[in-house]
Amino acid sequence: MGSLGETVSRPKKFNTELTDYSKFHVDSIGPYAQNPEVDALIVGAGFAGIFMLKTLRDRGLKTVIYEAGNDIGGTWRWNCYPGAGVDSEVPEYEFSWPEVYETWNWPNNYPDYQDLRNYFDHVDKVIGVKKDCAFNTVVIGAQFDTVEGKWRVETADGRTTKAKYLVLGTGFAAKRYIPPWSGMDKFKGIIHHSSFWPEEKINVKGKRCAIIGTGASGVQITQAWGPEAGDLKVFQRTPNLAVPMRKRDLTVEEQERIKPYYPELFRYREASFAGFLYDWCERNTFDDTPEEREAFYEKVWKEGGFRYWVALYKDNLFNAEANKESYKFWAKKTRDRIGDPKLRDLLAPWEMPHYFGIKRPCLESTYFEQFNRESVHLVDIKNNAIKEFTETGITLEDGTHHELDVIAVATGFDVVTGVMTQLGLKSIDGTELEKDWIPGANTYLGTTVSGYPNMFHIYGPHGPTLLSNGPTSVAVQGRWIADTIAKIEANGVKYINPKVEAASKWKKHIVELNDRSLFPTTRSTYMGGSIPGKVYEPVCYSGGIPAYAIEIRKALDDWENGFDVVKA
Repeated sequence: MGSLGETVSRPKKFNTELTDYSKFHVDSIGPYAQNPEVDALIVGAGFAGIFMLKTLRDRGLKTVIYEAGNDIGGTWRWNCYPGAGVDSEVPEYEFSWPEVYETWNWPNNYPDYQDLRNYFDHVDKVIGVKKDCAFNTVVIGAQFDTVEGKWRVETADGRTTKAKYLVLGTGFAAKRYIPPWSGMDKFKGIIHHSSFWPEEKINVKGKRCAIIGTGASGVQITQAWGPEAGDLKVFQRTPNLAVPMRKRDLTVEEQERIKPYYPELFRYREASFAGFLYDWCERNTFDDTPEEREAFYEKVWKEGGFRYWVALYKDNLFNAEANKESYKFWAKKTRDRIGDPKLRDLLAPWEMPHYFGIKRPCLESTYFEQFNRESVHLVDIKNNAIKEFTETGITLEDGTHHELDVIAVATGFDVVTGVMTQLGLKSIDGTELEKDWIPGANTYLGTTVSGYPNMFHIYGPHGPTLLSNGPTSVAVQGRWIADTIAKIEANGVKYINPKVEAASKWKKHIVELNDRSLFPTTRSTYMGGSIPGKVYEPVCYSGGIPAYAIEIRKALDDWENGFDVVKA
């Protein structure tokens, strides 16, 4: 696939690359014009892309979105696997635009993918998104011309677009990861990656099914397939320290009643560490007696969601002994839900597999109860990995063979950095971002990259990203990007290019912040993910959203310290 990275050579039994979705467009008007010129080109039509489209359009810039998928919604168009849903509550997880929220109500506090698709369709009706989107349009190359002061962006269908600004609203999870297992093309049953799931429902009644992976998508598919499948095997390498979601229906009346307070709630979500409507307890773990601790954990546990992660004691992600206390409570509560003692030790061992909360927890409703079913089995592959696929199933390293009809590959993504390295981006020096970042990611402020003038990214490397609620980070970073572009326009600037030394300083800052925490103790999405051979490094800003917002605003005030500012 050229600049989109190496793929395992196999017949296309199932989709593995974004370019599998590229289509040639015969339209020659609007966002599908053959060789258009715009002020700003946005990649991705999820929360980030749509936020930027409206914000830049409102400021008078001619702006379009290129989206690899066939509709708006980003994650929620791609992720239609069984049980797919969001792990942030509403109204935290939505746009703060009154014209959108005043005419919208949710069915429950944790929407599923269909609810979110309906929401994005509503957003389109209100503000008009799709008229400025080119769908099935996959970016495969881009380079900035310093003489012309414009980006030249190539797409898989053969178009070249010029834009003064390139905004990557591609998030953290757009590059899927499929391990190079041999024989995948031989398997005669149904097989799909969770994030390239087909729209049509796959019937698993009476079928022998497998889920490979126990991240968020693996947990959600397990909850959906457990009650339906004839036989279900969940292949686990590491237990998921999932916490209760506490999903409930919402009435129109209760939503309408609090809408007058939404502006304050949206302001408050930016004042909390992780962008939610709750924050750390102001005490440290051992400030409380054991009895007080137990009562506090119990209260937070009952409230549900990510509260039992980022509304615990303020030292929980920093103090190892404190963290063990929160894990002990998690293990006790979770083990109580699992009948088989052997399964208890695999799913919720007393000995922690890693510190609690240093992998982003998943939210669940009935995940652990699924393993109490006679038809649901846990296959421990920690020390007995998958060796190969056969025509009829999966063989492990010890020779055990599992006969299967349907397989969900829930192996996740090349997180955070992989999204940007798959776009074929080239610096003004002709180097490729994909190669530049092999030793590690480098950004300035978690929004820009040295050597890539007038290019901005949202919810990606070195921002609050995985340590935050998406729409909160998008709003904080998106407004900054729009204000930066406004400053460029107002001052007759051709382009800004982050200084190498400023990016090095920011990277050092990211590492220092991270080193204060327990994050470096485990290979996780916060430390670059689990892709074999990928550098082990922090990829998220771990100082919290309020501190981050202050830092990037100060950098914009003093922009000549961090950017080469080139006048037109």
